Amino acid sequence: MEERLQMDNGLVAQKIVSVHLKDPAPKEANGASTKQVQAPPLSPEPSPETEPGQGVMEHSGQGDWKRADEGSSLLRRGCASGSVPAADGDPGHQLHLSSCHECLELENSTIESVRFASAENIPDIPCDHSSPVDGAAEELHPKQEQRRGNISGKAPNILLYVGSSSEEAMGRLQQVLSVLTDCVDTDSYALYHLPEDSALRDPWPDNCLLLVIATREPIPKDIHQKFMAYLSQGGKVLGLSSSFTFGGFQVTSRDMLRNTAQNLVFSKADGSEVRLNVLSSGCVYEEGPGPGKLQGHLENPDKDKMIVHAPFGSRGGEAVLCQVHLELPPSASVVQTQEDFNVLKSSNLRRHEVLKEILMTLGLSCDVRQVPALTPLYLLLATEEIQDPFMQWLGRHVDPEGVIKSSKLTLKFISSYTSEVEVTPSFIPVVTDPDAFSSEHFNLETYRRNLQTSRLGKVILFAEVTPTTMSLLDGLMFEMPQEMGLIAIAVRQTQGKGRGPNAWLSPVGCALFTLLVCIPLRSQLGQRIPFVQHLMSLAVVEAVRSIPEYEEINLRVKWPNDIYYGDLMKIGGVLVNSTLMGETFYILIGCGFNVTNSNPTICINDLIAEHNKQHKAGLKPLRADYLIARAVTVLEKLIGTFQDRGPNGVLPLYYKYWVHSGQQVRLGSPEGPQVSIVGLDDAGFLQVHHMGGEVVTVHPDGNSFDMLRNLILPKRQ
Repeated sequence: MEERLQMDNGLVAQKIVSVHLKDPAPKEANGASTKQVQAPPLSPEPSPETEPGQGVMEHSGQGDWKRADEGSSLLRRGCASGSVPAADGDPGHQLHLSSCHECLELENSTIESVRFASAENIPDIPCDHSSPVDGAAEELHPKQEQRRGNISGKAPNILLYVGSSSEEAMGRLQQVLSVLTDCVDTDSYALYHLPEDSALRDPWPDNCLLLVIATREPIPKDIHQKFMAYLSQGGKVLGLSSSFTFGGFQVTSRDMLRNTAQNLVFSKADGSEVRLNVLSSGCVYEEGPGPGKLQGHLENPDKDKMIVHAPFGSRGGEAVLCQVHLELPPSASVVQTQEDFNVLKSSNLRRHEVLKEILMTLGLSCDVRQVPALTPLYLLLATEEIQDPFMQWLGRHVDPEGVIKSSKLTLKFISSYTSEVEVTPSFIPVVTDPDAFSSEHFNLETYRRNLQTSRLGKVILFAEVTPTTMSLLDGLMFEMPQEMGLIAIAVRQTQGKGRGPNAWLSPVGCALFTLLVCIPLRSQLGQRIPFVQHLMSLAVVEAVRSIPEYEEINLRVKWPNDIYYGDLMKIGGVLVNSTLMGETFYILIGCGFNVTNSNPTICINDLIAEHNKQHKAGLKPLRADYLIARAVTVLEKLIGTFQDRGPNGVLPLYYKYWVHSGQQVRLGSPEGPQVSIVGLDDAGFLQVHHMGGEVVTVHPDGNSFDMLRNLILPKRQ
């Protein structure tokens, strides 16, 4: 309706709010039965008999809307029935008939209020006084009748108060929005900023499931009273390093703790404890009521209170107040040292765990989001030269229906895709028209420019969402000419695979691909196939650290198949499946590494941002499509070097980036013999050196590192 809605006096529409008026039950009026119907939509033009200025609605400043000419309450906060209460003296009248004089009068006065409303009086917070539509609200939360929510069936509101509208406050707002979006299902909740003026003026408590207060600024007395009134009505409050307190709690400054990483012990509702590193606000709580279901204290002699949980009133109100920065990522500008960044990033998953526990205690759902729908594949070519040869090959290998089948998957090649074609884990359409392809997550031109290979990665099967890229090449890998190197790339996987029984989580922001590599059996690498996983891990690290000015990004390889940030946490992994047919190994290399997804662990762009902060540099963040192309290019070069010179051709670069130099570990169990890591043997297996001098080879399919305990443990079956 932009630029098509016109009003008198040149006024401009600022907001359109729809209101559903539910029909009350039919009733007798003056002895005659009157059929009640839904009120028609409000007309944009007033009735001709209405005089300008009559029936204008004004705001009382206390959350109530009143008729200016009568002073009676017209729309009251908390009108749960969805009907509009009448003026005092006629409590039973409801909007129902377009022919009813009172309804028309109310309708016209409402229209007049819209005509004369100023921009300042238009609330920023969605407000809906309507009733459930055909039980929609009950279906939304069938088992949570006591939860405060928007009874219209829309997503309940989480309101974020950050104090003033300063630049610093707006930055804090974005940080809180970001972390809450990671923790709650945004399909179930709507997150809104609650400005100071709206906090005072608007009837926000009626549609607020959770109020988040995240400001160090003193909260004005009148706004504090509003927040306490909300609590007394059964509201829920989360304080994030804020000055908000009540019930005898006092906030005391501890300057030596300010913006430093501290050890926190957090007690969950079930009594279990979570230990993690957190960023302190520099304040602690003192006094106040006894501990609630949740609490958190520092691991110091004073056991300073940092998280308190306090019920309030008789209607179920409660608040969780925190003086640790659960809202800030480890990359925040206030994190002062590299050491603090490291320990905070190591605890990032537990930071989200603690925040989710708090949100669930306050009545929110932090359930895993619904699995996204599968999408078709798109056939893309990295070079124009293979277009004709590939299409000719494809024409010879599909059946009359355009289908290629394997034991796991059926691929149906089609020129265009419509939603009527079903996509399942076992049946996936492949769109062959390149003009039909577009994606915000994968730029084909970026990939083409950075892929500098003679064979690998030339023919691309791309999907926004697929079960796993490891199965997409099954029906093609043994038939396609080797010079047409296959690669499957996805934005998200619903059944990503890890080593053994492990799963690989695949949120948006990961680089996810499976690459087909053919290796002659009677070759340097063909005789040492375990090296393939090491070469792929090394290729990812080198793809980043060989970019000019990115050499110091602390990305490393961990035996046997992982990509790490330093020796602290995993950032990616490699899975290799090999099949020997005749004299050739057909190898599927599955690889996934975090590029832009900071949460809940860490990604490459986090490392770049931290490097920029520590070294006052200006390195740009990287993209998944760019790094996939570079990693495949580096891998082809590493394979060529290995085939020419054997392990000694690549091991110096591998040792440059690996995390295990001089590492002391125990073999087999915590009580096992202590050994030191030597390197890789000629077949690519890990070698360890006993104190007595004996060198032992450890196979990657028999043991794996537990980096936290610094052990080599047998993998559980």
